[in-house]
Amino acid sequence: MNNISKSDSYAAAGVDIRAGYKAVELMKKHIAKTMTDGALSSIGGFGGLFELDLKGIEKPVLVSGTDGVGTKLKIAFLADRHNTVGIDCVAMCVNDIICCGAKPLFFLDYVAVGKNVPERVEKIVEGVAAGCVDAGCALIGGETAEMPGFYPEDEYDLAGFSVGVVDKEKILNNAEICEGDIIIALPSSGVHSNGFSLVRRVFDVENTDLLKKFEELGGKTLADALLEPTRIYVKPMLALFEKIRVKAVSHITGGGFYENIPRSIPNGYTAKIEKASVSVLPIFKLIEKCGNIPERDMFNTFNMGVGMSVVVSKNDADNALEILRSNGEKPYIIGVIKKGEESVSIC
Repeated sequence: MNNISKSDSYAAAGVDIRAGYKAVELMKKHIAKTMTDGALSSIGGFGGLFELDLKGIEKPVLVSGTDGVGTKLKIAFLADRHNTVGIDCVAMCVNDIICCGAKPLFFLDYVAVGKNVPERVEKIVEGVAAGCVDAGCALIGGETAEMPGFYPEDEYDLAGFSVGVVDKEKILNNAEICEGDIIIALPSSGVHSNGFSLVRRVFDVENTDLLKKFEELGGKTLADALLEPTRIYVKPMLALFEKIRVKAVSHITGGGFYENIPRSIPNGYTAKIEKASVSVLPIFKLIEKCGNIPERDMFNTFNMGVGMSVVVSKNDADNALEILRSNGEKPYIIGVIKKGEESVSIC
């Protein structure tokens, strides 16, 4: 901890430098767990350093992704739970990188707070570190900004940035998609980190007991169900890339099926999703019921239980399912690629 830096005038304006130093000390043990062979920098430097290991990569291409947690944070504030939203932050970035066929290498976070409460900041970074460990990437830097008057004292924002690498020849190419290819679903854990503006309206969360248990949720509280962290698909997908020629991957985030699946489908083809095959999670059925939300809107807002979709050839489908199962996933087939003008059809 820096023992000479302090400013009573700055503290009087609402920025406590000493609290910032304490937060850094508290988060060090969590950050240490994320270190990989390429991580060179220590906490407190001006930039995060990472040494690339390019063995086996002929033409390296860097892939970047940035995202935040969004208004899911409001649920964390109301429930006073801060140790999982960091996982969401990492997941939103690294899952996007995976859609290019790349391996995430490192991550940086940005936490903006109304008041720096070191113990709360530690909890946030604890989640970020847990997400990095799950994704196999190093947390090599970040920023905690205290912004009095901009955010309420008990609120904050959280965003992140990740970089990965892929051999140019192995970048996923949806031009290889053809009729008859199979679409595989990887289950989500819940709402993940999208659609929470609608979720908050449906449940009127500011005026609802988030600790109320719902029979429809298997006895879980609403807080437990809504704060379930976004799943990170990095390790099972990297295992799949090693054995199977994957043609396309979609991270099902905001906009649901109708917005995200088309992003990986070339013109002239339709991802035909069999609605009955989609294993819709209880939380989505509860949202639809309580909010009187049309089913079409549900599939155009939420992941509905599918966090990631993967397109492989029909001949590779069985092997792909087995590889994913052996890496801890519970994959299943939800559709097939057909020729057509609609990029996605759910029927």
